[in-house]
Amino acid sequence: MSFACACDCHAHVCGPQSRYPYAANRLYTPHDALPADFRHMLDTLGVERGVLVQPSIYGTDNRALLDALAQDPDRLRGVAVVPFDIEAPEIERLHALGVRGVRLNIVDLKEEKGQEGKGRLPLEPLKALAARIKPFGWHVEFMMHVDEFPDLDRQFAGFPVDLVFGHLGYVSTSKNAAEPGFRALLRLMREGKAWVKLTAPYRLTTGAMPYPDVLPFAQALVETAPERLLWGTDWPHVFIKTALPEDRALLELFKRWVPDERLQRRILVDNPAALYRFAPIQSAM
Repeated sequence: MSFACACDCHAHVCGPQSRYPYAANRLYTPHDALPADFRHMLDTLGVERGVLVQPSIYGTDNRALLDALAQDPDRLRGVAVVPFDIEAPEIERLHALGVRGVRLNIVDLKEEKGQEGKGRLPLEPLKALAARIKPFGWHVEFMMHVDEFPDLDRQFAGFPVDLVFGHLGYVSTSKNAAEPGFRALLRLMREGKAWVKLTAPYRLTTGAMPYPDVLPFAQALVETAPERLLWGTDWPHVFIKTALPEDRALLELFKRWVPDERLQRRILVDNPAALYRFAPIQSAM
C-alpha cells in the first residue's frame, strides 16, 4: 500500500566536496549523495515528499541543503543547523527557502578542548533560539541518546516550540524501553510536546534486518502517540557500523511495525504535512 504525498522525513545530501567543503572537525567523510540521487530514491519507493536534514559534516554551512531545496521547492523541506544567535532576517530567508526547523546534534561531535556541547543540553541558549524561531512555526530537532537524560520531560517543561527526536530516541538495544529517559520521551509525546522519527533502527543495534531487538522501542512509541510519529530512510546511511540497509526494506519494516493502514497514512502523510507545513493535498475533481 502506498499513499499520495507520503514523506521521507529524514535524509541528507552530501557533496560534492569540491563545491561544498566539509567541516574540519567532522567524524566521517561520506561518498557523494546528491539531490538527484535522493529524488530518484524517493521515486523508486513511490514517496512524493522529502525532508533533508543538515548533516554534522557541514556544521552551520547550509549551502548544500539550501541548493537541494531550491531544485524541488514543492516536494522538499529542510532542517538546518544554525548558530544560537541567528537573527530574524536570516530565519526569514531560510524559511522562504523551505527550512522548517533547526537541528542540534549532541552525539556526532569530536571532543575538543573547551567544547561543552557533547552529551549536554545548552538549555538557556536553546530557549533563546526557540523564542526566535517560534514566530515562523519552526521546531528544534535533536540527535541525542534520550536515555542519558532521565528528566528529559522536566528539562523541556514549558519549552516554546515543538521538539523532534531522531532515531526512535537513539537508545541502544543493550538497554530497554523502561529506561527513564525513554519513558520521559513517551511522556513528552503524550503531552503533545514532542515528535519522534522512526528512523535508522540499525543505529540502535548490532543486529541485522529486521532488527528484532529494536521492536520493543518501536512498539512503545506507536502505542503511546502515533499522532506524534514520523518516518524516514536516513538516506544515504552515512557513518554506520552494520550492513547497509535497503531503503525499500526499511519502508516495509515500518509497515510491519505499524500494520494498521490508517496509522500508516497518519505517520507517512498527515503528520509530516502538519509539522513541515507542506501545501495542502489537492482533492481530485
